[in-house]
Amino acid sequence: MIAEDSVLLREGLSGIFARFGHEVVAAVGSAVELVHAVGREVPDLVVVDVRMPPTFRDEGLRAAIALRRDHPGLGVLVLSQVVEEAAAGELMQAGTRGIGYLLKDRIGAIAQFVEDARAVASGGTVIDPDVIHQLLVHRRAHDPLEALSPREREVLALVAEGRSNSAIAQRLHVSEAAVAKHVTSVYLKLDLGPDADDHRRVLAALTFLRSR
Repeated sequence: MIAEDSVLLREGLSGIFARFGHEVVAAVGSAVELVHAVGREVPDLVVVDVRMPPTFRDEGLRAAIALRRDHPGLGVLVLSQVVEEAAAGELMQAGTRGIGYLLKDRIGAIAQFVEDARAVASGGTVIDPDVIHQLLVHRRAHDPLEALSPREREVLALVAEGRSNSAIAQRLHVSEAAVAKHVTSVYLKLDLGPDADDHRRVLAALTFLRSR
């Protein structure tokens, strides 16, 4: 199943897959049409453009995320001119089995593209190296724990386990005052304002757990 708003590219992809012996059960021009089409007949593979009507932002990728949630075994091959870091990372959060993300301008051989599509449909993973690089850069740039020292990370991990400052001090063989200093530093580096300490402690623990 193909979702591509460009008529020429949509027809071109349909022709390529047909030439290599694959049946295209639907070829649509919007993310909404794609979701409806998959609702009627779940294919082995969805090939979807990232930017589609009506806003041409990340509708296609958002549709792919929703489809994977509803149909975990569905192969999804994303085609794009650019890397949408946040949404791409979200697509891969639940696992990369049966996931592909290729940049249109870097597809150099039709036969290799079809082979990549077959791999994704069979549960494989095909990610353009540029996509991987940008996702790693995005993760480093947005990792809230990046600013923490190794000791502060260690303290925060124990906070996330529900341990008190006293228990953490005993575990790390340091003073309780030293632990309190590390915890305060964690709050500052995670930009947790001067709310009640219990509230900040919970928020800090949640931040740690989300970043694992």
